[in-house]
Amino acid sequence: MLLEVMTTTCVSPCTPPLPYRIVTDNEMQFSGGNRRRLRLGGDQRNACYPHSLQFYLEPPSENISLIEFESLAIDRVKLLKTVENLGVSHVKGTEQYQSKLEAEIRRLKFSFRENVENEYERRRRDHISHFILRLAYCQSEDLRRWFIQQEMDLLRFRFSILPKDKIQSFLKDSHLHFEAISDEERSLREHEIIASSTSSSASKSELELESVYKIPFADALDLFRGRKVYLEDGFAYVPLKDIVAIVLNEFRAKLSKALALTARSLPAVQSDERLQPLLNHLSHSYTGQDYSTQGNAGKISLDQIDSLSTKSFPPCMRQLHKALRENHHLRHGGRMQYGLFLKGIGLTLEQALQFWKQEFIRGKMDPDKFDKGYSYNIRHSFGKEGKRTDYTPFSCMKIILTNPPGQGDYHGCPFRHSDPELLKQKLQSYKISPDGISQILDLVKGTHYQVACQKYFEMTHNVDDCGFSLSHPNQFFFESQRILTGSKDIRKESIQPEAPQPKPSVQKNKDASSALASLNSSLEVDMEGLEDYFNE
Repeated sequence: MLLEVMTTTCVSPCTPPLPYRIVTDNEMQFSGGNRRRLRLGGDQRNACYPHSLQFYLEPPSENISLIEFESLAIDRVKLLKTVENLGVSHVKGTEQYQSKLEAEIRRLKFSFRENVENEYERRRRDHISHFILRLAYCQSEDLRRWFIQQEMDLLRFRFSILPKDKIQSFLKDSHLHFEAISDEERSLREHEIIASSTSSSASKSELELESVYKIPFADALDLFRGRKVYLEDGFAYVPLKDIVAIVLNEFRAKLSKALALTARSLPAVQSDERLQPLLNHLSHSYTGQDYSTQGNAGKISLDQIDSLSTKSFPPCMRQLHKALRENHHLRHGGRMQYGLFLKGIGLTLEQALQFWKQEFIRGKMDPDKFDKGYSYNIRHSFGKEGKRTDYTPFSCMKIILTNPPGQGDYHGCPFRHSDPELLKQKLQSYKISPDGISQILDLVKGTHYQVACQKYFEMTHNVDDCGFSLSHPNQFFFESQRILTGSKDIRKESIQPEAPQPKPSVQKNKDASSALASLNSSLEVDMEGLEDYFNE
């Protein structure tokens, strides 16, 4: 059975195809059909994929089998999950991070380096698998955010090892019209460019060895916001080593827009019973545990919360609990972040109503006012009101990237949103050693917020290596309890969603049914292997 992922035939190897779609059953080609394969020579292959990295501006346009569709999707998810885990357990860009990520890319047979023999197939796999995952990860804001972040980190790694003599051609192929300035222009602005560079160790000799790009001011806002770039006459002068920030911003904007467009066409894709099981597996199971299943409901009492907050809460929840106890009130952002966290660690709806009501009444709030104005929101978060949506606790990524706290707010990530001096004082109050505080602040300065939180976990639990990649506040709590109690009783049981079964259809083609059954069988085996892969 074949699946035509994209519709148009390439007139030449790099003719831009039209937007992709999944073909209908009537258009399916079974054995003996005209399966279109690009048979390209060496030069033509190089023209299709001139670099080991790309912006994925054009969708692929060839026939692939359902089995290959599944295989490429699963391998891509494995790669992105590795990118995520390494990003929260190592500082990005370090030798250990780079070597481990390169080893995984090699193992999964994706492209990563220029000037490597027989790279066409690896780059083809990279190209097609990216577009397959767009179908799975365009379905919600959280999924899109996760996918964009991991793809950006993957692009950052590939760009970091791209030879300098290939950068200009890559920028051109990616429709980034950034031109390197002449040696004369560079010499005239040498002092200002060095003084404004993101690296304080930049020297005249280093600048002489690399290109400087003249970029419109609007394309360098992140560097400008951090006062890390020299501006003149509406242009930013960006050294080669800092250009990655501009490239990533452009990639994020293009991919975000592409995912929004893909989401609009999603109903047609979801109606295809051949793809629905796989896409649902990918989108619902592998961005990390969501801690929504109430396997621990009722396993903690309200009397335990104060003690647990100092022993097992991550700093973001610890500061929310402290603020609630001191002020007897939290604003909406704080109530959502903290309330869903408590729900995830085991508070029942009845306990949550009692907990919040007791605290708010201590702040002189009338009980009737609480019942009318606040209890509905608590029941709503448990899926008992409104749309009956069972809301899940916020992940680290969501806390870091969305809804930053304002004046009088206590939600957010302390490592991301706190002033460094205030963060230092807070860590001192938590009895972190001066050396430990210095290590954490260095990580924060490098924007490695989850790694900083993981370092905090190791210091407060007296372990050299926590043995996991931190990505969720509730994960912090359950891992803490595992260490402190030596028991898995309070630890959240991992319950994976069952694979949605294809809807039965009338008058199935016998060959199609056989092929689909074979795919589903293969899918179950591969998904089980993927579960083991992520739990290693």
